Amino acid sequence: MVNPSIRAVLSRIRKIVFGVGENDGLVFKAVVYLLLIGIGFIYLYPLLYMFVNSFMSLDDLVNSMVKWIPTELYTENYTKALQVLDFNKTLLQTILVASVPAVAQTIMSAVIGYGFARFDFPLKRLWFVLMIATFVIPPQVTMIPTYLMFKDYHLLGTLQTFIYPALLGQGLKGALFIMIFYQFFKKLPAVLEEAAQIDGAGYFKMFYRIAVPTAGPAFIIVFLFSFVWYWNESYLAALYFGNSLTILPLELQRFSDSYSKMFPPGTPGSQLNEAIKMAGTMLTIAPLLVVYFLLQRWFVEGVDRTGITGE
Repeated sequence: MVNPSIRAVLSRIRKIVFGVGENDGLVFKAVVYLLLIGIGFIYLYPLLYMFVNSFMSLDDLVNSMVKWIPTELYTENYTKALQVLDFNKTLLQTILVASVPAVAQTIMSAVIGYGFARFDFPLKRLWFVLMIATFVIPPQVTMIPTYLMFKDYHLLGTLQTFIYPALLGQGLKGALFIMIFYQFFKKLPAVLEEAAQIDGAGYFKMFYRIAVPTAGPAFIIVFLFSFVWYWNESYLAALYFGNSLTILPLELQRFSDSYSKMFPPGTPGSQLNEAIKMAGTMLTIAPLLVVYFLLQRWFVEGVDRTGITGE
């Protein structure tokens, strides 16, 4: 017969190891943390690898004994990458190209999403299906007709090629952003707007006095996603802008050619190595990382409250 004191100790150990509920035991927590560490390592490894190697000299790169810790903090890679990317000028253009359409798309997505969520109008379901179809149809299908349309209207080489579709709710991933606002406004209590109507408020006043203030998380998440997608959209930027405008991802694609022109073969420092390329890559993604770290709290709150997680 087991001693009651021993039984109590065993019961306490079992509770600590396996927990009383489903998710409060040491075993469960250990498994969860191991999974999170493993997944986090998969995502962070490329970034850490680029960051470390971007500070390596050529001697460190060819030295098989040097893996994660450089023998010296070699910053010449970033100096050359800044020159090749023409970083200050290109960064300003990239911010302009990404922010202006993102703002326009965020505002118009909110207006369209509110309209779908709050009003009944003829052929509403048909328009809603067509809106979703714009997200399902691959952009390669509409790219050539859109290019020809911009050419006929003499818009090629200008930022209007990004702004006008955004103002019409057809910017990059526009249907997704409309759905986010639609889902958010659909959950907004109708009694708030009914009370405003009794007080004499019109639809426009109800939108910017009631709907907009409550949709702060949706505005944050839509703007951030839109900003990032416009920032990284190098293919359409090259197609529509030509040589008039450029962005950092586009200059990164031309990095090798630009480096060869700036540092011709035979001149000091003309040899392009992986460390310089990685320095250019880090400079390209660094502004996005800064934006994310500054807005991380609002970003997470926006994802949680807009229902992107499937809630």
